[in-house]
Amino acid sequence: MEERIARARILVVDDEADNVRLMQRILEADGYADIRCTQDPRDVTALTAELDPDLILLDILMPEMDGYQVLEALRESDRDDLYRPVLVLTSDSSRQAQRKAWSSGAKDFITKPLSPSEVRMRVRNLLETRMLHRVLSEHNEELEDRVLERTAELEEARLQVLHRLARAAEYRDDDTGQHTRRVGRAAAQIARQLGLSIDEIANLQMAAPLHDVGKIGIPDSILLSAGKLSHADFAIMKTHCVIGADLLSSEDGPLLELAAEIALNHHECWDGSGYPNGLAGEDIPLSGRIVAVADTFDALTHARPYKPAWSVEEAMSELDRLRGCAFDPDVVDAFESARSSSKAREA
Repeated sequence: MEERIARARILVVDDEADNVRLMQRILEADGYADIRCTQDPRDVTALTAELDPDLILLDILMPEMDGYQVLEALRESDRDDLYRPVLVLTSDSSRQAQRKAWSSGAKDFITKPLSPSEVRMRVRNLLETRMLHRVLSEHNEELEDRVLERTAELEEARLQVLHRLARAAEYRDDDTGQHTRRVGRAAAQIARQLGLSIDEIANLQMAAPLHDVGKIGIPDSILLSAGKLSHADFAIMKTHCVIGADLLSSEDGPLLELAAEIALNHHECWDGSGYPNGLAGEDIPLSGRIVAVADTFDALTHARPYKPAWSVEEAMSELDRLRGCAFDPDVVDAFESARSSSKAREA
């Protein structure tokens, strides 16, 4: 991965020569050597097709063609399955400008004057995401070329890549990197208590840790916010369900299909007040209902950037309070029974 990042192709787009030189110095000081620059935004589409850059650094306020128009042109020309991050650099720090950049396809946003350390951090984060997507894409191509007897082995390889992608997202707001594994174990305990088959339990334990893989596409400024998110920021945060489902969607095996189902539905609520689709009751897949409880309990009992850890007793009381509105009552009961059984065995 480090070698891939070091060889990354970067395209810098800014109509100001001084800004271009500054970005070159910052990037070269961080070890990036394959850097191309243009001061004419009208050249971006052609340069992108020629260079296939791994990252585009794009100014917004430019003559002839502004950055929003460039983003729209890139979206029309790029393949649907291609993840090519664009980091917007602009002196316009308004919330309206940020929303417009996100909706036009930007993956992150930095306001000028630029902080070299912040630029390096954002560039690194976006390139890690890009390279993980490329690895996943390569595995997809490899799967298509392999014969049937290799399918199981390659499926496992793809899962490993996806788990790494999930952990890359997780480490951004969980220093221990253990949240996904704990959710997988808790989901399996609930499934066992509900009477699911051995295979269903095993698949759920393997697929549940990928529930938040879509957070890899959420900017740090939103994901790591210590305060209450604005309506606009929360709308962006909610997209991690769809991003995750898109990343995991596959016809190659039931395990990835289950993981995509979980990613899409683990924030749906029993009473229909959840997202992204407002499903209610048993219209929510059982896998999503199970992971919703497991994920919430673990999030409550461990510290996050926006809150301290709750006690187990406080978390269980919260699950009880939300049974029948946020959570399937049967799933909450199963989780409580599983915890009681676990305590009895430990005693």
